[in-house]
Amino acid sequence: MNHLRALEKKGVIRRTPGKARSAVDPNLRFQRGFRAIPLLGQIPAGLPVDSAETEGASLSIDPAAFGIRNSTGVFALKVRGESMSGAQIADGDTVILQNRMPKNRDIVAALIDGETTLKRYLVENGSPYLKAENPAYPNLIPAAELSIQGVMIGLLRQVP
Repeated sequence: MNHLRALEKKGVIRRTPGKARSAVDPNLRFQRGFRAIPLLGQIPAGLPVDSAETEGASLSIDPAAFGIRNSTGVFALKVRGESMSGAQIADGDTVILQNRMPKNRDIVAALIDGETTLKRYLVENGSPYLKAENPAYPNLIPAAELSIQGVMIGLLRQVP
């Protein structure tokens, strides 16, 4: 009963007085702190490919759960591929990214020579490159262009 009272106090559930087992209101949505962020489609975690954004899709997150104060510049992408398996990022996961400058060893969504990919950002001798976290995939050294679109701040995985 104390747990139910605590959840009700936080606004997570509503109880109907005089009714047993009425603790959850199916119309109640998590509102306090949650923000909608755009779900921009898929990103390959393998060899880079040309990818297009998905219009209108969104995902609700609590920015504080990812260590950020607000959701400005935050977006999500669905991962396709296995090149980041060594970093525990699997095919079908959703990565949460923020538009900001990367630091060495950050995992990033990058545009490399016109194609997008999800890889680890490394700088060696002043030259940046992208590293897969699966030995079956090669490092990617930009021939002309490397643009970081977002730095990974979180991961969502749906468990079957």
